[in-house]
Order: sequence, then structure tokens, then C-alpha cells
Amino acid sequence: MKNKIAVVTGAASGIGLAISEKLISSGCKVVMADINKEKGEQEAKRIGGNFFYADLSERKYCKDLIGFTVKKFGGIDILVNNAGIQYVSPVEDFPEDKWDFMIRLMLTAPFLLTKYSWNYMKSKKWGRIININSVHGLRASEFKSAYISAKHGLSGLTKTTALEGAKYGITVNSICPAYVRTPLVEKQIDAQAKNHGIPREKVIEEIMLKKAYIKRLIEPSEIGDMVLFLCSENASCITGSMFTIDCGWTAS
Repeated sequence: MKNKIAVVTGAASGIGLAISEKLISSGCKVVMADINKEKGEQEAKRIGGNFFYADLSERKYCKDLIGFTVKKFGGIDILVNNAGIQYVSPVEDFPEDKWDFMIRLMLTAPFLLTKYSWNYMKSKKWGRIININSVHGLRASEFKSAYISAKHGLSGLTKTTALEGAKYGITVNSICPAYVRTPLVEKQIDAQAKNHGIPREKVIEEIMLKKAYIKRLIEPSEIGDMVLFLCSENASCITGSMFTIDCGWTAS
């Protein structure tokens, strides 16, 4: 992994930050993209990454992110599409502009970043694209129409690009976790309490962990470890796969 060039989106906190830390510790040069400039710069400085401000819901920033990486390091070897948000609302009340934004950020941006990275990986006959998906890329839950639609689309993008990349040494996989202990999950608790009509303290137990058989939140570092494995030569024949880290959710 030494001197491999990686781009991680949504890297200022949570899963993206944990992945960046793991990649840097393994010897990668990492470009950490996020919309939170202050936090992103702070964390990049702390762990030895390279911060790039990007609103990935806008096409321009997707192209600029890959352009920055190539200009600085000469190419790209690893792309981790992680950036995302959550919005919880019944479909009849779901804001249309929020739908558009979430689809652009969580489905269109991974497609564009894959597209813009493709030829650099192809020219090296080596590449790793890892889409941080969700158990909701495989299952549905109420009040999350845009999130689940985007994640199901990401599952399809993963499989299609895996087929196209195989002959060029490019592998593409998805990691599909259940609830991870991140700022994104913390923000969901109040919204879930409102929509389900239950106290905040019951959301984790009765909503987030209800379908899990291992009754705990997943730690971001556990996702980072899976990313490292999928980037390794030991995973060179794994592509088009959906890796669940879901505490048994999809087993039943």
C-alpha cells in the first residue's frame, strides 16, 4: 500500500476520517475531501492527509477533486466514495429539493468520481474503488426514501463498474454497514424519535438496533479495516461484492 494515491470523500469525520487514518497508516497518500473546510483541514493536518474542499453535489467539484489529486500526485489508485447525508421524513412530506440534493451527492457523485478516475487506474492496470454503501442498499426502512433509493442505485453502480473494470485490474466493491457510531447517526436520533413518536433514548434500542442480532453500534474503525483489506492484494479477486457489516441484520 506504500505510496498508493487515495481519495476519500466525506473525510472530515466519522467513517471517512477513520478510513483516511487507516490508509495513511498503511503508507498511502490520501486526499481527504469534505464540505466542512475547518474540520477537514484540522483533521488532515492531524493525521498527515491532504484536504480538498468539495461540495460533491456539484459536478464541478467532482472533476476538480480528481484534477487536484492527479496534479499533486500524478494519478489515483484508490477511490473511496463515502460522502453522504441522511434526511428522515414520510414520502408525502419529503422536500423535492432535498431529494435532488441527496441523489446528486450519494449516487451521481460516486458515478462522476469513478468516471474521472477510471482512465488513470486503467493505465496502471490497477485500481480499487470502494463505495461506502449501507444495509439500506440491500434492505428498506420507512421514512428514508431518498437515502435508500441512492444506496440501492449505488449497489447497481458497484456491480456494473466491477464488470467493466475486471479486465483492467480495477476492482469495485461496496461495504454495507448497519448503524455506525458517527455524527450522521447522532443527528438521526431526534428525527427518528419525532417520526416514530417515541422518546429519544429509545431510538437506538427500538429502531436502530431492532433488526440487528449483535446489539451494538459499529465503530468507524471497523469499516476502515474492511477498506484496507479490499485494497490489499489478498482481495485482488474480489469485485462486484456487497460486504455486509450489519450485526446479522440481513441474515434473517
